Amino acid sequence: MAINLKKTQFPYKVNKFPFFYGWVILAAGTIGVLMSIPGQTMGVSVFTDYLIDSLQIERTWLSFAYLIGTVISGFMITRAGKYYDKYGARVMAMLSGFMLGIMAIGLSKIDVITNAVVSVLGENTHSFVAISFLIFGFWGLRFFGQGILTMVSRNMVMKWFEQYRGLANALMGVFVSFGFSYTPRLLNDLIDYGGWRSAWGTIGLFVGIVFVIFAFIVFRDNAADSGVKPDGNLPKRKNIASQKQSPDKEKIVTLKQALKKYSFWIFNLALAINALYVTAFTFHVVSIFIEAGYTRENAIAVFLPASFVAVVFNFAGGWLSDYIKLKYLLMVNMLGIVMAGVSLIFLESITSAYYLLIIGSGIMSGLFSVINTVTWPRFFGTKHLGAISGYAMSWTVIASALGPYIFSLSLSFSGSYNHGIIILILIAFVLMILGIKANNVEMENEVK
Repeated sequence: MAINLKKTQFPYKVNKFPFFYGWVILAAGTIGVLMSIPGQTMGVSVFTDYLIDSLQIERTWLSFAYLIGTVISGFMITRAGKYYDKYGARVMAMLSGFMLGIMAIGLSKIDVITNAVVSVLGENTHSFVAISFLIFGFWGLRFFGQGILTMVSRNMVMKWFEQYRGLANALMGVFVSFGFSYTPRLLNDLIDYGGWRSAWGTIGLFVGIVFVIFAFIVFRDNAADSGVKPDGNLPKRKNIASQKQSPDKEKIVTLKQALKKYSFWIFNLALAINALYVTAFTFHVVSIFIEAGYTRENAIAVFLPASFVAVVFNFAGGWLSDYIKLKYLLMVNMLGIVMAGVSLIFLESITSAYYLLIIGSGIMSGLFSVINTVTWPRFFGTKHLGAISGYAMSWTVIASALGPYIFSLSLSFSGSYNHGIIILILIAFVLMILGIKANNVEMENEVK
């Protein structure tokens, strides 16, 4: 008889633990998000120059492959979210971790694989074959890493907490923020130690084997199937925002119902714009700073202080999200994008713009994970959380792919990034105003 890994307590019963297993889930979910790093922009960017040299292709074609691969993954995440609802966190984490590892190992040999295929098809097919394999590889990294593994890990934690959901997200965000900010240095050390192929291969083996075993042992989909209640025996909290709406267990909201709600689209578009800015800025950060008269070192140095600001706002935003309406955090988040965008425009002429950029980027990054994680279970419940969050993530992933390309077009046609930045500022400002009415709308408890 097949084992139902969504509901089984194998290999141990978590309801027999002397403490609330949700804290273990919080740590496991955090590790799961960190394991998605090979599929995140900062996890891919350190390998781009090596791919260009080994495959002998132009940077434009590499960017194009990254764009297409990411967009394809974005369109597929909604379906993956529905599978998550059906099979649970453990199965999906194991599957995504294994496939992410396979993709990383495959990319470590992409030049060898390309040359082998070209030797059969002919030298004139080199560019086509190389770009085709890159598209497939980037799709795999983004789909299984940035997409499924991130979604599954965050949603799992949210299912184990209810009144303490914001606090749990805040604690997770602290470790994720520091982990993401340290990643480029760690990956560079691995590359310096054994080369880019060895680094990617090592990462693939670790995620594909060690993490998969860890997920099988530790991951559990939700508290109810494990014989415990969300929040465990933690004391009840007063003035919790979630108590002002129907409890999650009474909400059964389908994706189709959610798509008819004004608030869904405001939050969804805000998250998409956030992702668009982050990837566009990260992808072109050196070029942006050099254009403004700064050095490469100045460009790289902006991330560390911004990560400290992000940690502060992530923790504060996560804690406050238990007590206030999420639309206020959304509005501050959009204000952070406006601040960062304005600072980029005046980066060359006003010295203080550099520090405004750090603050704005930190605010935006810190509140992004809070809004992205807490909103969907609070507004629509957990029954169809995978489908709803997966659909929202598909927008986020596609926007993250379009961001670098939009900034490139702005530079190509106008000689400056400012036109693309101004459009981004205007969209963020409009969403900040529209966010005033983005309330948690009560919905009927029905499944169609």
